[in-house]
Amino acid sequence: MSEEAQEPVAAAPAAPSERDQVLEQYRAKIREHREVEARLRKMRDDSRDLVKRYQKTEDDLTALQSVGQIIGDVLKKLDNDRFIVKASSGPRYVVGCRTRLNHDKLKPGTRVALDMTTLTIMRVLPREVDPTVFHMQSSEEDGGVAFSDIGGLNEQIRELREVIELPLTNPELFVRVGIKAPKGVLLYGPPGTGKTLLARALASNISATFLKVVASAIVDKYIGESARIIREMFGFAKDHQPCVIFMDEIDAIGGSRFSEGTSADREIQRTLMELLNQMDGFEEQGQVKMVMATNRPDILDPALLRPGRLDRKIEIPEPNETQRLEILKIHSAKITKRGDIDFESVVKLADGLNGADMRNVCTEAGLFAIRSDRDYVLEEDFMKAARKILDNKKLESRLDYSKV
Repeated sequence: MSEEAQEPVAAAPAAPSERDQVLEQYRAKIREHREVEARLRKMRDDSRDLVKRYQKTEDDLTALQSVGQIIGDVLKKLDNDRFIVKASSGPRYVVGCRTRLNHDKLKPGTRVALDMTTLTIMRVLPREVDPTVFHMQSSEEDGGVAFSDIGGLNEQIRELREVIELPLTNPELFVRVGIKAPKGVLLYGPPGTGKTLLARALASNISATFLKVVASAIVDKYIGESARIIREMFGFAKDHQPCVIFMDEIDAIGGSRFSEGTSADREIQRTLMELLNQMDGFEEQGQVKMVMATNRPDILDPALLRPGRLDRKIEIPEPNETQRLEILKIHSAKITKRGDIDFESVVKLADGLNGADMRNVCTEAGLFAIRSDRDYVLEEDFMKAARKILDNKKLESRLDYSKV
């Protein structure tokens, strides 16, 4: 009996059961619930933003409708709730204080804001800063000078950083050893050797407030104004610790004192005495460090140079041949060059040039290339530039001084 091949019969699709329908409805409700929950969260966020905007608008309206406040100074604390203050208009008052304020901050000399009607102390104000002192703050953080950009002064950089930077970053080292951290340093040497450049590198690399002061700019024609700026400068530094004060051309106010002289000379001497008092007076300076620079150390007052004020004197000498080569390579690194350039020959030709002169050699070499309609510098450009700078160097007078 033969077997006939039978085709498989496809089963008819089963009708969805009631259970599957209920599950699908349940999932749809869950999705709908999540969407509603997300919309609710967004509406709550919008509501909070509206409340903040409403509150800010209310505060702005209140500020516009309210009267101003009087500025005064705290003279004495009578008890926890009463203080004697002196208003800016002159009279003195016994006033109260807002409960929200920290009473420990209300010390004698603190600037405060007083309510116009009740004269209640409303808030503590920062110290008043002279615009001259405020603009002394350096802005070398962006695009400043790195210590690697300074050639031939490795020993001087080490001495400067361990006196200024180390006490500010690791003061516990001095506590463990049992010594007091140095207060200041004097950079001295011929012009063009890199004293100000060292200070700029310090400002760029240290995480502290940096005040750059040109000593001649402090001198004022009115009696007492120069000493007041010195006091304001140190007061600002104490409020913004850690702080480094760099005074360039210190010989403008730090010269040796003498008995005779004009009224201008006596004013400079009063400025120097105020500087000496601020550097090493009865009050501790804390984390305020001094860096001074001069090319005339022989005329400085001995009281300024003594230990306790300027604890370390760092000489920035004229560079030798090895140091000049290092400086030349640093300044020529960004110059477009072509061909082999024998920097050692250029350095031997440039005998007697300082760091600023070596930078000028690179500038003159680039100008020689521009004059020849080239966008690159050759070795002969460096040689011609070195000869030109040497000729200009003959016009400068030689400065001799004894080592401090």
